[in-house]
Amino acid sequence: MMGARQGHLRNLLHPVPEKPRYHYVFQRFTACCKWAGTVEVKDSEIAQIASFLGMAEHEFIQEFTRIRSNRMGLSLIDKHSSSRRIILDGDQCRIQKVKPVRCCGFPNTWNFPGWEKECEAIAVPIKGQA
Repeated sequence: MMGARQGHLRNLLHPVPEKPRYHYVFQRFTACCKWAGTVEVKDSEIAQIASFLGMAEHEFIQEFTRIRSNRMGLSLIDKHSSSRRIILDGDQCRIQKVKPVRCCGFPNTWNFPGWEKECEAIAVPIKGQA
């Protein structure tokens, strides 16, 4: 059974419409990493991130991930019972160069209500979209 918090968070995630009018280009990174939510990491991403950090995959999994609430894979854990991702070092992402697809997609493939207030991005109109 899904907890109330997880159900609430699932309802807060918004997929971007099929034909978005804008593509957003970030001006500030890590703001979305401070928001509560799940960051799925795939097997191929685990290998790449672990290598980038100079760790064995097993060590990375033990230190930085947890089983997702749907039990269908792993996600990054939060730092010290907060909503900040463990992978943040201050306001810097330790894995920016090899960040998961989930991170790369924000806010163009998914976002949350009010994300514009948290994340600085330039809206670039997509040609042919009204």
